[in-house]
Amino acid sequence: MSAPGENAHSGESARDPVVSPSVNASGIASGNLYAGIESAARDERFERLVAQAGVLIERIVSTGQASPEGFWYDDPRDEWVVLLTGAAELEFEGQGGARQRMHPGDYVHIPAHCRHRVAWTDTTAPTVWLAVYFGTDVDARE
Repeated sequence: MSAPGENAHSGESARDPVVSPSVNASGIASGNLYAGIESAARDERFERLVAQAGVLIERIVSTGQASPEGFWYDDPRDEWVVLLTGAAELEFEGQGGARQRMHPGDYVHIPAHCRHRVAWTDTTAPTVWLAVYFGTDVDARE
């Protein structure tokens, strides 16, 4: 998973505008996390599901993307991410090269400033993540 709004390979933005879920008269929004998934997209897709003060929730769809070699994400926010479909492997700096393989249902909490990278994502089927960013540095307008 790339940093929100950034493509892991090129640094280009791959962020979609705010996803437009169905919203009823009471303001209750609903949608489907598995709708509209492209199986062979060139870029990772970031779709904002909820954004308000202190929290940002995104669906991320990866189709073989990975962090560039030697690149580490260092996010000022905490991140909790669950893998919904596909497979991936995360690497955390200072762990002696140890990697954490992820399968559907696996989740990880990455504390703010814990440097990490995506070693690989499945190239045969979409890898769908649900990412929750939270903490004092979350800006709902990102």
